[in-house]
Amino acid sequence: MTGTGARDQRGGTAPLTPRAQAKVRRRAEILVAAARLMARRGFHGVRLDDIGAEVGISGPGMYRYFSSKEDVLAEMLLDISVRLRDGGRAAVERGGTPAEVLDALLAVHVDFVATEPDLISVQFRDLASLPAGPRHEVRRLQREYAEMWVEALVRLRPGLPVVAARAHVHAVFGLLNSSPRLPAMAEAELRRVLTAMASAALRA
Repeated sequence: MTGTGARDQRGGTAPLTPRAQAKVRRRAEILVAAARLMARRGFHGVRLDDIGAEVGISGPGMYRYFSSKEDVLAEMLLDISVRLRDGGRAAVERGGTPAEVLDALLAVHVDFVATEPDLISVQFRDLASLPAGPRHEVRRLQREYAEMWVEALVRLRPGLPVVAARAHVHAVFGLLNSSPRLPAMAEAELRRVLTAMASAALRA
C-alpha cells in the first residue's frame, strides 16, 4: 500500500517531501489506469507502455514507478487485499451485537464492489498471473479477511458449524464479487440489492 509518511530512525513517521508525495499520487493514478485496462483486456493483453499511455507517461518513464507489469499487478492486488483486511478489522473492533458486526463487514465489502469493479475483475481473472510470493501473500490476506466473517457469522448463529459458516461466507463473496457482470444500475440501487441479497444469504 502507499502511505503518506516514512519511518524515521526513532520509529516515528516522517512526512514525505512534496516530490515524494507527488510520486505516491502518480503511482496511485497508474494503478487505477492499470486496473481499468486489465479489467477490459486481461493482464496478458496489456503492456507496461499501454498503462503509461493511459496516464501520459512515456514507456521508459514508467520504470521510475514500476519495474514491470507484474510489479503493477502485485501492488494492485496486495493493496486491495490489505484495504479489505484492514476495513474488516476496523469493523470488528468497533464492536456491537453479532448482527451489527456482520452488517458492518458486509458494508465494507459492498463499498468495495460498488466503487472498484475493475479491481474485482482483475482479481478474479488475473490473480494466477502474480509471481508466487505476492500471490501467496494475497491469498493469506484474503483468508484472514474471510475468517473475520466466519467468526462473526458463528457468533450470530452459534449452532452453525464452522465449515458451514465458511461455505456461507465464500458463497456470499461470490455473490458480491459478481457485481461487474450484473446489469447496469445506479450505485445506490446496486448497494441496496447486494446488501439485501447477501444479508439474506448469510442468515439462510
